Amino acid sequence: MAGHSKWANIQHRKSRQDEKRGKIWTRVIREIIVAARQGGGDLESNPRLRLAVEKAKAANMPADTIKRNVDKATGNLEGVQYEEIRYEGYGIGGAAVMLDTMTDNKVRTVAEVRHAFSKHGGNLGTDGSVAFQFKHVGQLVFAPGTPEDALLEVALEAGADDVVTGEDGAIEVLTEPAAFEAVRDALQAANWVAEWADITMRPENTVTLLGDDAVRMRKLLDMVEDLDDVQAVYHNAELDA
Repeated sequence: MAGHSKWANIQHRKSRQDEKRGKIWTRVIREIIVAARQGGGDLESNPRLRLAVEKAKAANMPADTIKRNVDKATGNLEGVQYEEIRYEGYGIGGAAVMLDTMTDNKVRTVAEVRHAFSKHGGNLGTDGSVAFQFKHVGQLVFAPGTPEDALLEVALEAGADDVVTGEDGAIEVLTEPAAFEAVRDALQAANWVAEWADITMRPENTVTLLGDDAVRMRKLLDMVEDLDDVQAVYHNAELDA
């Protein structure tokens, strides 16, 4: 999401997470369970689990809670079976929206997702309808005013693919997903701490929405983000609201 609203979008995302602090544990636990089930319980050999555990620690989740859910996933304890499902659709002005969900009841989940889209003027699409508009990347976003040249040198040396400065001054460091941890750790070692850092689906192009359209799109995004089964929301809208 390049352009004037890059920093505003990041700040809104962070504030929404703060508002939903009580739900963060639920979402992180699901991610831990699925990551451990797919790649095993060894943090050293399972980068997805490693990232999920880091998120859990950042949310102040106790170590025994983390371990208990890893054990559930790897068969040492009985647990709920979650299925990963991605939904794709269109928001206001044709903006692309993708949702990553984890659910134990996909009938319930698709009904809730469809309702959220239709209530706020969007449309749920078919598989592949908007996914081609996004790229799977590691993304680190730094505040406007961060010295670009010094950051760029460290990032590229650590293996970053690109460093992009938006019109608002926010700086994005982009990596291959496999290189995300190495780049993030190298930047942290050089005292560059990102305001936002994650492996995400980044839009290749954006749609600018203004006024009422931006307000309507924000309501749609807020509603789908609040759904219990939704783990992550990706979109290509630049919003002025």
